[in-house]
Amino acid sequence: MKKDRNPLLRVDIITIFPEYFTPALKIGPIKKAIEKGLFDVRFLNLREIADSPKEVDDYPYGGGAGMVLKPEPLKRALEMAGHENGFVINFSPQGKQLNQRLAHELIEKKHLILICGRYKGVDERIVEKYVDLELSIGDYVLSGGDVAALVLLDVLVRLIPGALGDMDSAATDSFESGILDAPYYTRPAVFEGMHVPGVLTSGNHELIAKWRRKMALRRTLKRRPELLRKLYLTKEDLDFLEEIEDGD
Repeated sequence: MKKDRNPLLRVDIITIFPEYFTPALKIGPIKKAIEKGLFDVRFLNLREIADSPKEVDDYPYGGGAGMVLKPEPLKRALEMAGHENGFVINFSPQGKQLNQRLAHELIEKKHLILICGRYKGVDERIVEKYVDLELSIGDYVLSGGDVAALVLLDVLVRLIPGALGDMDSAATDSFESGILDAPYYTRPAVFEGMHVPGVLTSGNHELIAKWRRKMALRRTLKRRPELLRKLYLTKEDLDFLEEIEDGD
């Protein structure tokens, strides 16, 4: 398959474990986007860029446990990636938390450079001089930024037109409309005594759309009520919420 010379998204990943990503690049939307030339990913192995494989990290000044990635090989990797024309992201627990709105902003950058830290992280001078955004995928600690980078790749590739078989599927995902998605059902119509809601087999698309909206609001109210405070609610939404609170 002929690849587009101008992918919609280019990502350079700076890591000491490029092999971590290999399986994920061979399946699903990421594989499809790469094959179609919509997405281009390149790895910069710090162990190959450093003066020696053993010189990617060192002990922190001031003492304490753990190691810190050295600034010299990171700078070389950033120069090789063309950081002047890219958007540099460093994964960190203190970073801005990833959400769907931010993902839409990042996809517009066209060229992302991801720093996958390890151990205690990266030398802070790299962050101060070269990093455009520190990013977190949740309030927990990972062994390294590679896991977070893979999560970000999957999130972003789903937003590239042509990477999914049906973009309408992505458009109805949770958080795309600001709230959680409605529940879904498939065959058989009866499973262990549980029936598919009748409205979904009615063939009335208007009623189905209203039911799904109401169920999405119900699920959000129950599981993530804080999302509703950020959402513009229509009169119909408010009526649905009143019905939900009344137990309907």
